[in-house]
Amino acid sequence: MTVRVRLAPSPTGNLHIGTARTAIFNWLYARRHGGTFILRIEDTDQERSRDAFTQNILDGLAWLSITYDEGPYFQTQRRDRYVQGVHQLLERGLAYYCYCSEAELEEMRAIQKAQKLAPRYDNRHRHLTPEQRQAYEAEGRRPVIRFKIEEPREIRWHDLVRDHVVWNSRDLGGDMVIARVEASGELGLPLYNFAVVVDDIDMQISHVIRGEDHIANTAKQILLYEALGVTPPTFAHPPLILNAQGAKISKRDGATSVSEFRSLGYLPEAFNNYMILLGWSPSDGQELFSIADAAQHFDFDRVNAAGARFDWDKLNWLNGQYIRALTVSELGDRLQPFWQQAGIDIAAYPDSWQQELTALIAPSLTVLADAPKVATTFFVDYPEYPPDIWESLGSEVVRVALTALVEVLKTRDTLTAAEANDLVQAQVAAQKVKKGAIMKPLRLALTAEPHGTELMPTLALLHQRQLAIPRLEKVLSHL
Repeated sequence: MTVRVRLAPSPTGNLHIGTARTAIFNWLYARRHGGTFILRIEDTDQERSRDAFTQNILDGLAWLSITYDEGPYFQTQRRDRYVQGVHQLLERGLAYYCYCSEAELEEMRAIQKAQKLAPRYDNRHRHLTPEQRQAYEAEGRRPVIRFKIEEPREIRWHDLVRDHVVWNSRDLGGDMVIARVEASGELGLPLYNFAVVVDDIDMQISHVIRGEDHIANTAKQILLYEALGVTPPTFAHPPLILNAQGAKISKRDGATSVSEFRSLGYLPEAFNNYMILLGWSPSDGQELFSIADAAQHFDFDRVNAAGARFDWDKLNWLNGQYIRALTVSELGDRLQPFWQQAGIDIAAYPDSWQQELTALIAPSLTVLADAPKVATTFFVDYPEYPPDIWESLGSEVVRVALTALVEVLKTRDTLTAAEANDLVQAQVAAQKVKKGAIMKPLRLALTAEPHGTELMPTLALLHQRQLAIPRLEKVLSHL
């Protein structure tokens, strides 16, 4: 079988991480089997669809390097094909015009609720006579088209993730709406379930890979495939992404769109790696792998049917691993938008200084957006010294060592980390103290922080920016 899969997002919001994971699984399966990955934009919800959301989806896929082989196709450009399909079902008696008003439907649901029944359409207009239809038309009622769902019936399919799935047609809510009729009397754009089936037939989709929240839709769509005389594709329903409490992840849990993760400074390589691990595991147990490597081994026999809990700590660990695997030049390029966002004109500094700074802060970064905060001390004249800092710096040993260090620094236009270490070691020997007795006060004097980036490179970079001496002199003026 030739594998043809598709991603079919709705442009009613930004690219969600659940949709991104679905895109990745589809892409992996297509690449694993030498198949075709198709992008289809399901924009029939014209009230909520936005061009900006479509662009966000395209940008997100590009950032993740999820390339599609066909598309993007847009459902709004395929209206005539859907109308043709609806008429086909009407002519064969498999669909019909329903004239129920919203008030009647509300009353129906209220009665069912009072009887503790699941809400459903009771198929009351399935067998209208031509005279009844004309009467409703005369009242000005605008109909919808409903597809007849045979009851009772068990709908069965083999799912690549969930094995054998059985759904009773009685649990599908009655005959379903597949299209609406416009004021002109013409058929309008179809509803989701019908348009999806027509598209998948026309695009010869072999495997439908989507979240488990679509399982009920799959039961409905199988009936539509049969009504249209087509064998349904193979289905796979990976688990939903859950929060730490086991509920479906939402905005309350933090970032949920791909663009948010991008703006937070996650690398696409790390994001892909983590999304793949949310539901799938390689047979060799490896946790660090590229999406290209995963494509060599991906299949649904190792996709877990249980919900995948989102673990921020695991994602952060992965992202840190990928950051530290970048070369200094690569990391520098990726940090550019984050410097700019923080208002730091990094291009104003010599290339060699930028590279040294990038190498220095790299071990401290969990996400790229951390960089401006980690490097704050290199872009201000003086750090904010807390009032109690002077007590930590108030010994005679510290005063003498810092004074000597200032005098030596004044004789040097440049300074390397190795040279900075030699200068400090000289003061340790001269003062006959342990290295920490000078290193800790020196860090406080230079950065006003007890911890931070490696000290000797920090001293060297601050001196290259002519910031070290003024800071040490300011501290000495208080001692």
